[in-house]
Amino acid sequence: MDWTELIDTAFKVAGNSNQANQAAALRTVEATVLAGESPVASTAGRHPDHFRRGALVLTTHRLLFLKDGKPPVPVPLAAVTDASVVRTKFNGEVLTVVALTGAHRFEDVIKGEVFAEQIREAARRARTAPPAGAAPAHDTAPAVVAAPPAALPPADAAPAELDAGERLLGQLERLAALHASGALTDEEFGRAKQRLLG
Repeated sequence: MDWTELIDTAFKVAGNSNQANQAAALRTVEATVLAGESPVASTAGRHPDHFRRGALVLTTHRLLFLKDGKPPVPVPLAAVTDASVVRTKFNGEVLTVVALTGAHRFEDVIKGEVFAEQIREAARRARTAPPAGAAPAHDTAPAVVAAPPAALPPADAAPAELDAGERLLGQLERLAALHASGALTDEEFGRAKQRLLG
């Protein structure tokens, strides 16, 4: 599945046949694609702050809410801790995605339970994936076997600390970007930052 198919599917599900809106959403997604990011699934839903439906796009890295070509509301999958759906009479299937960035609620989601399961699975994969740029284990095995045992702990300890520091810095940068884009309130930003820093 490519980005065009993903956006087309989301707009069909939403009942929105406006080609200009589809093209704007596609341009928005393509402009914000991260390195190595690929499409996974899409559906339609409504953000509580908006009246009309938009596209919910699930990628290998993020959940995006797209509407009218505006900048997407991103939820990084590595930060997602839960995705659940409840059915209400007024708002249909309500999808709640809980992440380090706060809780994100989407109403009137088409096939919400199926989409929530896809989010949970993609989030699990994102959390267990090796950090970007990390070498696969089989590439480092010969170097570890050839290294003298006394040299092994210091060599492993420094990269582990560096990796943890880099991960924390990356998470803080993403959090700051979400706050700057308006996706997080000052209060949500403060809570999420406090959770990261301990």
